[in-house]
Amino acid sequence: MYSYSEQSTLVARCSCLLFLTKDQRMLQKADLVIIGICVGLAAGILIASLVFFGIRWYKKRARLQQRENERSPSTLPIRRHGLNTSVDFSASLSSSMTNGPTEPIQKPQHSWWNNNSKDRFASVSGILRYSYKDIQKGTQNFTTILGQGSFGPVYKATMPAGEVVAVKVLASDSKQGEKEFQTEVSLLARLHHKNLVNLVGYCVDKGQHMLVYEFMSNGSLENLIYNDVEQALSWEDRIQIALDISHGIDYLHDGAVPPVIHRDLKSANILLDRYMRAKVADFGLSKEEHFDGRNSGLKGTYGYIDPMYISTNNFTTKSDVYSFGILLFELITAIHPHKNLMEYVNLVRPMILPLLNFSNTSLHFCRFPGIIFSIYSKASMSLDGVDDIIDAKMAETCNIEEVRSLAKIAHRCLHKTPRKRPSMGEVSQAIVKIKQQRRRLVKEDTMSLAGEDLSRAVSRIECQQLELRRMGSIEERPNE
Repeated sequence: MYSYSEQSTLVARCSCLLFLTKDQRMLQKADLVIIGICVGLAAGILIASLVFFGIRWYKKRARLQQRENERSPSTLPIRRHGLNTSVDFSASLSSSMTNGPTEPIQKPQHSWWNNNSKDRFASVSGILRYSYKDIQKGTQNFTTILGQGSFGPVYKATMPAGEVVAVKVLASDSKQGEKEFQTEVSLLARLHHKNLVNLVGYCVDKGQHMLVYEFMSNGSLENLIYNDVEQALSWEDRIQIALDISHGIDYLHDGAVPPVIHRDLKSANILLDRYMRAKVADFGLSKEEHFDGRNSGLKGTYGYIDPMYISTNNFTTKSDVYSFGILLFELITAIHPHKNLMEYVNLVRPMILPLLNFSNTSLHFCRFPGIIFSIYSKASMSLDGVDDIIDAKMAETCNIEEVRSLAKIAHRCLHKTPRKRPSMGEVSQAIVKIKQQRRRLVKEDTMSLAGEDLSRAVSRIECQQLELRRMGSIEERPNE
């Protein structure tokens, strides 16, 4: 047992320990409170800073966007899978002015160009944004019509800077107008090639949606082939046009990212500039065609559509190759697909096919020494009636060997099995070979003509020398 003094000491010690424990607890609680306050302040400062800088960034971005809008240049967004629209603006000005003035375009009741669309479509680009007044003035109040497209008219316009352009107007009653407008601008804004019709601007004003293209002064290939024009296309022009088209489509298939399928390749969608260089228009566009009075839901134009697409409802790059084959036969024959072109082609197919070299990798031009292969020759015309195949406007001036070579390429493009058709790159190379052969022949002819001229000149000099000698001998005789 503890004594009284010892017990007092123990009680005192326990009391001290108890008081010390309470103090430590209080100190720990105070530390936690301080830490919590500090963390809260830090978090509050961080959040306030983020909000402050976020507001500043948003305001700065809004100011920059406003400045860009005020400077006018802007373009529409790029969509990966927008490939379903169509318009045909290929008529020439001279042939269309007879239609007379048209009524000014009426403003639609509802506009899809809302604030969200403006924010979404505005971006920095080299494509100009024109005002409605500029377009109205440039088109003389919409009287200079070039042609009527599938969703609106196309006008010739002279803009304030003096440039001549073609203005395509989206019709207010077009069911697919908004989608077509977005698709075409988004595609054309990023696709640039010397053999594509370039988009130079657009207009979104007063509820109207317009596309501004470079002006193609020689109109469409369809117009040049089938209409009575003062100067018909020469064979050399046709070869160059075929090469230009192949380069343009090859770029769409292999140069564009993602690749673009034209879907409506035809002579009406091939335009020519003042130098007679061909450019592809309406790429990435298509329209529904009607068969037997009913809407088939097919895309493209009757006569140019790949038969495999009709059965599978699936467009591929080889579908464009098929349409290009039809175009080549148009250049050769000047027969429109709507006027039984394929019947004429099938007429001469048995004479071409045995002589074609179907390679899985490339195109070949077959030579047949000692054989008169002339499906278009004068000798065969009287027997088979194939004189209707070659365009009469160039029948006397074209090179039969080159026509034969181009016909081979066209038949390869029309192969019933898509995978056996050549790519557009292979087609371009094959047409280049035709041009190279042409240059070589021209060079050889020039050299041979030069050689003949030289030999004639030498003969003439020898004759003159003989004549001088004879005259000299005659003069010497009297002196003797």
